[in-house]
Parts: sequence; C-alpha cells; structure tokens
Amino acid sequence: MHQEVYQFLRYLDVERNASDLTIKSYREDLIDMADFITDQGRTTRLPRDIAPNDLRSYVTALHEAGYAKSSISRKLASLRSFFKFAQRQQLVDNNPAKPLRNPRGTRKLPHFLTNEEILSLLNAPNKESEMGRRDLAILEVTYSAGLRVSELVGMNDRDIDFTDGTIRIRGKGRKERIGQLGSHAKKALLEYFQMRRPSPNGTKEPATFRNKFGGRLTSRSVARMLEKYIKERGLDTRTSPHTLRHSFATHLLNGGADIRSVQELLGHKSLVTTQIYTHVSTANIKAAYDKAHPRAKKESSN
Repeated sequence: MHQEVYQFLRYLDVERNASDLTIKSYREDLIDMADFITDQGRTTRLPRDIAPNDLRSYVTALHEAGYAKSSISRKLASLRSFFKFAQRQQLVDNNPAKPLRNPRGTRKLPHFLTNEEILSLLNAPNKESEMGRRDLAILEVTYSAGLRVSELVGMNDRDIDFTDGTIRIRGKGRKERIGQLGSHAKKALLEYFQMRRPSPNGTKEPATFRNKFGGRLTSRSVARMLEKYIKERGLDTRTSPHTLRHSFATHLLNGGADIRSVQELLGHKSLVTTQIYTHVSTANIKAAYDKAHPRAKKESSN
C-alpha cells in the first residue's frame, strides 16, 4: 500500500496544506496499521484488501497495548481520512473505517506458563526413547526461540547453526528472521539427532521434526503431543503450542529484555502486537510489589 499512502500524503501536503507534523503522524498511523494486519497473516498490497474486521482487530490491539483513548481516536481519524480519500480515487469500493467504533471490551491477556510450570513441562518427555527426545527438542526449541507452531514444523536441518546457536525461521508472509537457541535447546536437538532414525526408503527428508514414519510432523500432531504432557503434569488445559511463544515473550520482558528486541525475536512488524506482553509483565510486577513491600499491604481494621 505504500504507493497509495504516498498519494494520500501528497494530497495532504499539496491540496490541504497540512503541516509536516500532521503528515508525519498520518504516515506513522497508516504504516503501523498495515504492519499490524500483516502480522496477523493478512495480505495488504492494496487498500481494497483491508476489511472492517481487520481494522477492528487493530483497534482492539491498541486498547490491549495501553494506548490512551485520545491516541486511538487520532489513529482512527487517520484511517477514516485515508480510506475516504481512497474511495474518492476509486481505490476502494467502500470505506472499511467508516463503521468503525472503539471496542467496548478487550481480549484477555495471553495465557502463559510460569517458570516453574515450564520446567515441569520440559521434564515430562521420556528421554530414553526417540519420540521422547523429539518431544523434548520440540518443547525446548519452541520456548527458546518463541516459535509459532507452523514455524516449528517448517524447520529443516539446514536451518540450524549449532556454532552460532541460531536457527533460520520462515515466518508469516515468507518473511525470514533469525531465532536464538539456548544451551538446553541445542543439547536437546543434538540428543534427538543422535537417536533419530533415517528417512524411509532412502529418501532425504529435510524436516527437522519427523513423525514415527519419518515424514514431516504436522501442527496438529504437535498440539496432540502437548495435550498429553499437559494432562500428565496437571497444567492449565488452556495451554497450547502458542502458549510457549507467549511464555517466551513474557519471561524475556520480566527478565528485563528490551521490547524492541523482543519484537525482533517474535518477528512482529508492528510494536502494537508486541506491547500486549508488557501488560502481563506489569501485572506480575504489581503482584510482586503488593506481596513484598511492607507499605503496600492494607492495614487490618480493629
């Protein structure tokens, strides 16, 4: 959409005589919206590719990220102005921002596991079997690199660099990024490779994680595997493969990681997508403060 955004900004400059600050704000708002929708797996090559539901999700994410109502209202004004211009230029049939209203409620904060729960989950697989070592490697790598399950099952052996402790990740929209492998994840992968059986019929299967027949593992198989261990360990049944990604981001921020670094590691184009995790982190900090600070506790009434 960059060409259409440029046309709109030029219109603001030449025909509306807008200030440089106003044009800068419009540019940032429109690019941020397009980046957010891309993060959700939607293609936004043209304004007509954007639907009202895409914009509603964006507004909801702004609320979750803690944006002030005045900031959200300004962003909505930018979207309405742009799509009104796009409609006049016949770039869209209808203005998807026209019916938009601020969401009354917000989605729940992402579910994540505590450090102790993660440790319990990682101790669940049986390391004496090939499948057990595979499952442990899956859990360690997913949590270590903050992978989506689609990125995990799409991994190939050639994507792994044990020397640097990194993996090449193919994310949404064929966008690649570099993920980090901690020492435990590298160890789990090496132990899995030592026991992993050769591909059937002499084929050269590139997939890192394979099923019992030697073929590439599916996302559904990973979910079923995780469900088994969640039940064994008595962990929250809401836990899914994506929970490990949520836990990865939350634990990094709780540990003092910079939000921009976490954004890069998660492969988010928009910071709005990442900022939801700062609310989880803030909630934990407040709980710790209320529990530990001697002047935070309410005095008991006599």
